[in-house]
Amino acid sequence: MNEIVPTVASAEIARPAGWRGFVADWSSDQKAFRNVSWGKAMMWVFLLSDTFIFGSFLIGYMTVRMSTVVPWPNPSEVFALEIAGHHLPLILIAIMTFVLISSSGTMAMAVNFGYRRDRRKTAILMLATALLGATFVGMQAFEWSKLIAEGVRPWGNPWGAEQFGASFFMITGFHGTHVTIGVIFLLIIARKVWRGDFDRERRGFFTSRKGNYEIVEITGLYWHFVDLVWVFIFALFYLW
Repeated sequence: MNEIVPTVASAEIARPAGWRGFVADWSSDQKAFRNVSWGKAMMWVFLLSDTFIFGSFLIGYMTVRMSTVVPWPNPSEVFALEIAGHHLPLILIAIMTFVLISSSGTMAMAVNFGYRRDRRKTAILMLATALLGATFVGMQAFEWSKLIAEGVRPWGNPWGAEQFGASFFMITGFHGTHVTIGVIFLLIIARKVWRGDFDRERRGFFTSRKGNYEIVEITGLYWHFVDLVWVFIFALFYLW
């Protein structure tokens, strides 16, 4: 009778029983990151640390919002615009959100074409993402100028709780800075993609890995994170 001898591959796939299996399941993630590049791993570390910072800001905002005894300004009134004689609450914020979420779509397509090494489409989509991001920052600058003209300051505002101004400028300003930095990096990488730095294996900043479009994906990770953070800001600051 022939004896069946387990192969090395089957031995690696087999899951241990009991507590050893439980430990193996929880430690298996280190295998998934074993072949991850240094740049991508560091971007994930940066995004994790940035998550704690944004989380602290939003938790602080919620604490202030719930603990203040002075009435909090109504976002539907504060962020409303008068267009053609019509009072439109949150119309600018809705457009800003649509623009930023749309930029995630163009960024995802840029990463897709980057893996296909389609230089022209990757660069165009990254430029489109940068344009949408710059549009968002421009609308945010308009929003800031409008509120400043109406008397909102970090130390007070004419509609109620003084903490409103400080919370607004800190949270939206910090996020807007992230978007601005993302736009700058998008333009830099798009330029390198367009002139073929990755195809000709040209050495330089952000192109040290020869012939590799992975930097497009790394930039996309940052951009998707910025978009995701805005969803939380939009829900907690503008809709609450």
